[in-house]
Amino acid sequence: MAWSPEIFPLYERYPALRRLPRVRLCELPSPVERANVPGVGDIWIKRDDLNAPVCGGNKARSLEFLLGGLEASQSVVALGGAGSTHVLATAIHCARIGVPVDALRWQHDMNPVARIVDQRLVSLHFQPAGRSAALAFLRAGGRARWRGARLIPIGGSAPLGILGHVNAGLELAGQIERHELPMPQRIVVPLGSGGTTAGLLLGLKIAGLDIEVVGARVGPRMFVNRLTVLRLARRTAALIGSITGERPPRVEPASLRVEHRMYAGAYGRALPEASEAAANLQSSSGIRLDDTYSAKAWVAAIEESRRSKGPVLFWLTFDSRWLTN
Repeated sequence: MAWSPEIFPLYERYPALRRLPRVRLCELPSPVERANVPGVGDIWIKRDDLNAPVCGGNKARSLEFLLGGLEASQSVVALGGAGSTHVLATAIHCARIGVPVDALRWQHDMNPVARIVDQRLVSLHFQPAGRSAALAFLRAGGRARWRGARLIPIGGSAPLGILGHVNAGLELAGQIERHELPMPQRIVVPLGSGGTTAGLLLGLKIAGLDIEVVGARVGPRMFVNRLTVLRLARRTAALIGSITGERPPRVEPASLRVEHRMYAGAYGRALPEASEAAANLQSSSGIRLDDTYSAKAWVAAIEESRRSKGPVLFWLTFDSRWLTN
C-alpha cells in the first residue's frame, strides 16, 4: 500500500508518544466540506468517514493504537451489539494486518443499517448475537484471558484508543489555522461510549481552542453522560502525562453539552425525524448516515445551526462505503 506523508499533530505536540505501538490504518487528515443542503443553515462536515482506505470513521482512529504492536501469533477479542460498527471495523482492520479476531455480541433494537452490519458479521463467520450484554462481557473477558488475546474495549473507548481522537482534535485545529473551514461555534458528534467526544475535547483544549462540543446521546443515560466523557478525558490526559512528563490542560465541564432528545428510547432505535433529515442529506450530497449514531447527530447539528450565530461542524463518524462493497 502506498501511503502519502503522514500528518499526525499529536506526535508534533508530544514527541514522546511515538514510543507507543501504533499501526497505521488511516490516511489523515480527513477532509472538511460545507454542507450544501437546503434549509440546514451554516453547517460544515468533518468527513471522518473518509479517514481510511477501507472502513473509515471514528473506530479506525482508535484502532490504530488499540491494535498497535500485535504479532501474527496473537489474536483479538472484540465486544459490541448485534449491529456494532465497532466490531465490524475491528474485524476488517484486523484482517488488514493479518490478526485473527473473535467477537462477542448481544441483541438490541435494530435499524436497517444495523441489520446489514449484523449480516456482514455473520458472513465473516462470527456467531449470532446472544441475548445478554452482561453475559457477552463476561465471556469476552474469559476468552481473552484463556487465549492470551488482546481485549478491545467496547467502542474502543479506553485512554489508549482515545489518543487517536485527541489527534483528531489537533488535526481540526490545523485545518482551521490553514483556513480549510471557518472557526466553528460548536461541534456536534454522536455520543455513545464516549471516546470520540472525550478525545476531541482534550485535543481542542491542548490546541487552545474554546469550542463547545455537543454530544448527541445515543445510549442509556446511565452509561452515556457527561461524567463518563469527562472521566475518559481525564484518564487520557493522565496517560499522556505519564508518558511525556507533561500533563495536558484540564478539560472544563462547560466545554461539553449533552443533547438527550435524540436518543429515541433505546440504543439502535431510529429517530423518525433523524431518518428524514438523513434522507435529505443523502439526496442532496450523496452522504449516507446510519440511524444508530450519525443520523441522530445530524439532526442535532441542524437544530444547533438554527440557533447558532456562527458555523456548526458536524463530525461524521460513519463510513457508508462498505455497504456497497
